Amino acid sequence: MKTSIERAVIRAIDDVLPKRKTLREAYVVAPRKFKLNTEKLSEKVKSARIRHFEMTVETLNRVSAELDGAATDDADNDTSNSFRNLKIAESFAINDSFLQGQYLDNISDLNSQVNMDMLCYMRLNRDFGDFDTWQKNFIACAKSSRDGYAVSAYSIYLQRYINFVVDSADIGVPFSAIPVIVLDISEGCYYRDYLDNIELYITNMMRELNWDIIEERFKRCEKIARIME
Repeated sequence: MKTSIERAVIRAIDDVLPKRKTLREAYVVAPRKFKLNTEKLSEKVKSARIRHFEMTVETLNRVSAELDGAATDDADNDTSNSFRNLKIAESFAINDSFLQGQYLDNISDLNSQVNMDMLCYMRLNRDFGDFDTWQKNFIACAKSSRDGYAVSAYSIYLQRYINFVVDSADIGVPFSAIPVIVLDISEGCYYRDYLDNIELYITNMMRELNWDIIEERFKRCEKIARIME
């Protein structure tokens, strides 16, 4: 029997990884569709990132099916253990597909605008001292990421919004953190269009953040926060 917080968390992430269907122990994830209107990324890069997301979801479904029939009797700490390898691959695919989906969803708004009376603005202003400090901290996270993500998230444990760096989708992802803003910093996103000018890529993506979508994520986190009080 799921608790109210478990149901709330599931609802909060359903917009990115929807429609799970139970097949014994396996599950099937249906990838979302994205339309990127931005001119700050070339058509080839946009198509490649969408395909990367779709392939990661395909990998997740394949790993799920393999885990359904994987032997667990001989599972141990041996690095060659096939069950362990599948579980690590599963963690990476879950995180990468989720973060990639969040990224594709919260960029490419040609009319990007955040207002001081929006919940997202007020919460970032509260937890970072002011909005500009959040922005500088987020940009620093993005520039620090080696080939992964910069993320703003609500931490259920800390009961506040935080920024963090994810170098790889299976390393450095905090437990109980619900992403609200995600920026992909992998070379596949920027190198073709920006070469090594990662700062310009970050600036252009942040100028087109979709604050309406981000606002809805903050509203869901607020519901979870109230449940945790």
